[in-house]
Amino acid sequence: MQFFNVFKKRLFSIFVIYSFLVVSIHGQSKIPGPSFEETISIRTVGGPVVSPSGKNIAFTVRTVDWKKNRFDTEIWLVRDNEEPFQLTRTTNNSSTSPQWSPDGNWIAFVANRDGKRQIYLIRPDGGEAQKITDIKDGINSFKWSPDGERIVFSKTEKRKNLEDREKRYGKYAVEDAEYQFSHLWIIDVEADLWPSPVEMPCYKSDATSDSSETDSTESKDDCVSLPKPKQLTKGKEYTVTRYSWSPDGKTIAFSHQIDPLINSFQTSDISLLTLETGEIKPLVKNPGYDGRAVWSPDSKWILYSTAAGNTTSNFYKNRQIHKISASGGKSIRLAADFDENISVVDWLFPGIYFTAWQKTSRHLFKLNPETGKTELIATTPTNIWSADFSKDGKTIVFSGQNPTSLTEIYKTSLKSYRPVALTNFSKQVQNWNLGTSEVISWKSKDGATIEGVLYKPNNFDPNKKYPLFVSIHGGPAAIDYPSINTGYVYPIQQWLAKGAVVLEPNYRGSAGYGEKFRSLNVKNLGVGDAWDVLSGVDYLINQGIIDPNRMGAMGWSQGGYISAFLTTHTDRFKVISVGAGISNWVTYYVNTDIHPFTRQYLKATPWESPDIYFKTSPMTKIKNAKTPTLIQHGEFDKRVPIPNAYELFQGLQDMGVEAKLIVYKGFGHGITKPKERLAAMWHNWQWFAKYIWEEDVEIPVKESDQK
Repeated sequence: MQFFNVFKKRLFSIFVIYSFLVVSIHGQSKIPGPSFEETISIRTVGGPVVSPSGKNIAFTVRTVDWKKNRFDTEIWLVRDNEEPFQLTRTTNNSSTSPQWSPDGNWIAFVANRDGKRQIYLIRPDGGEAQKITDIKDGINSFKWSPDGERIVFSKTEKRKNLEDREKRYGKYAVEDAEYQFSHLWIIDVEADLWPSPVEMPCYKSDATSDSSETDSTESKDDCVSLPKPKQLTKGKEYTVTRYSWSPDGKTIAFSHQIDPLINSFQTSDISLLTLETGEIKPLVKNPGYDGRAVWSPDSKWILYSTAAGNTTSNFYKNRQIHKISASGGKSIRLAADFDENISVVDWLFPGIYFTAWQKTSRHLFKLNPETGKTELIATTPTNIWSADFSKDGKTIVFSGQNPTSLTEIYKTSLKSYRPVALTNFSKQVQNWNLGTSEVISWKSKDGATIEGVLYKPNNFDPNKKYPLFVSIHGGPAAIDYPSINTGYVYPIQQWLAKGAVVLEPNYRGSAGYGEKFRSLNVKNLGVGDAWDVLSGVDYLINQGIIDPNRMGAMGWSQGGYISAFLTTHTDRFKVISVGAGISNWVTYYVNTDIHPFTRQYLKATPWESPDIYFKTSPMTKIKNAKTPTLIQHGEFDKRVPIPNAYELFQGLQDMGVEAKLIVYKGFGHGITKPKERLAAMWHNWQWFAKYIWEEDVEIPVKESDQK
């Protein structure tokens, strides 16, 4: 009997060891929860536009085409008391920017169906879309006139002689000196042309047959052609960025800056174009940014966003909202007591409507244009994204999201605010093991109150200690909020399903908490951010729910920078992933496309104050690095150029720290194709599995590898 008991024990031990080996060798490609492909393939809803009557709503939906390795955006429609359906289908490209005609009979949109972005019209009852522009180089954006008879559009002017130069000298570029200006054009809208341009032959005269300068919109001999556009703005004194019609249809307010370079937004001013005469006159001309003009319903006033002359701290300070008479004069500040950035939706007769963050929620507000005071209008759903009003202002539609749902399209009467969801895209995740999310807060090292979103797995046990994954958002003026988190390149849902806790800290500098909070990491980047992350970790450890020996951190962009800072400044994490992160502020400063960002946050150039660059750079403490670090970066990233990745990678190698650098070929600051996003998600799953769960994961190459 004793021998039998010993034999049973040994047999059981062999079985346990065998089971462990089977799991370790064969089971690790099996992902708990939804597959990565399911996560990436979630259909996402874009902003809605409502018909003038308030009955029908057009909105966009983004889907994935795995075969062609692309994300596709198309326009959907929900008619009164009907189910939503897909309205457009543009092969190999997307349909975007839906706008209702003022009479509600047409939806105009932009699509690239034959090589260039053009404007198309489609009836809300369906049918095939018809092209109404044939612009040689394509268009950027457009706006209907209030009477629906014309459309203003912007297009980028082609640089002359570039092709000839390339033929003789090849390709080169002079930094910050070669660019193309965008200007405004206007065109008559002629739908249902009969006969259409393709129904009649088009013979070119001898005078134009060999001209490479002939625009495809020009009328030629014996042609039936689309209306010819007329240019409204021109020259190289400025480039047009945004524009809007006055409600009476007589004037266009437009923002413009000295050139299209990204940093030139600080030169943005506002001018008015009178359609009848073509006269252009300046309206707002200040140092710093002025733009996003919105007309009053009586066409007498213009509301705009302004940095109020600030060019040294406008990256993190609130922008102000001002109004000015359309005839000129001194501007008047509104909403002076509102401590967050305002996103104006519309100016109607009852008032000005806008959305803004309030900590981790985004609400709808009304601003009184006379008193400048604001009032809260709507707090449900939890986050209200983009919104649109019917012509009479009585109906509002918007995209919105709750912590336990995906973004949906809502509709309600503004008078009796009871939003009804018209879509149900959340059904995509109804069978997911989602767990829970909640907002928590803690005190940082310097006493600042920090909030974050804590995700717990399903059947969470407060008496158990869980692995912790800290996911850090970019920005820094971005924000995390409770949601069904699909993780971008981080497998958040799968980690939750495997039995981990995820923390998303809204570290100092995040949006939603006011201007003072967004300023807390000025001259303190990395240092204060690390305080906030580590104090949040300590808070959870003190709650008794975290295993301090199984913690990982990750982030992209600014989140990647903070992750890199943690890599070289602490050994508390078992593993770290740095996505498109800054490793050395000097390296970043001389390579990035947004130099003012660094000068504003660090309050100096490297040549003026090398000490602050030294203090806040992860590479300064590279000799202290011990944490295994995965580095992910886009090959052509201009925002955080890839030398940052190579510098961190080489430094970690020199210190004998295990590191891996993965370069995503052909990408900039973001991973914008599904297959490479899938790869990046697998790379993170593999890296963290090795150090958190001590699992050796082999990334499947064929579908059979995953079974």
